[in-house]
Amino acid sequence: MIGDRVKKFRLNKKMSLSELASQAGVAKSYLSNLENNKQENPSIKFLEKIAAVLNIPVDHLIHEEVNKEELDIDWMNLVKDAMNSGVSKEQFRDFLEFNKWRINQNDK
Repeated sequence: MIGDRVKKFRLNKKMSLSELASQAGVAKSYLSNLENNKQENPSIKFLEKIAAVLNIPVDHLIHEEVNKEELDIDWMNLVKDAMNSGVSKEQFRDFLEFNKWRINQNDK
């Protein structure tokens, strides 16, 4: 959730809730409610203020981070190729399950 990400970035910057609210020019109570997931739909303007103080792009607050090691460009291209070739999600899942089974058999 957005509030969890705001809190994570704030703590990474070693900022108190009061410091972030003050520097961003937002209400401390609203920020607290957001971080505690009591407020779930902050405005883009609000997020822009928070992101500016945290020195991060707004989309880091909106979207979950993806570990680049887990999903690099080669993996993205591989998935796109599979999709374009007509491989269904179910076929892809079946292949992964078969591969896990095969690896398990080799370990025995």
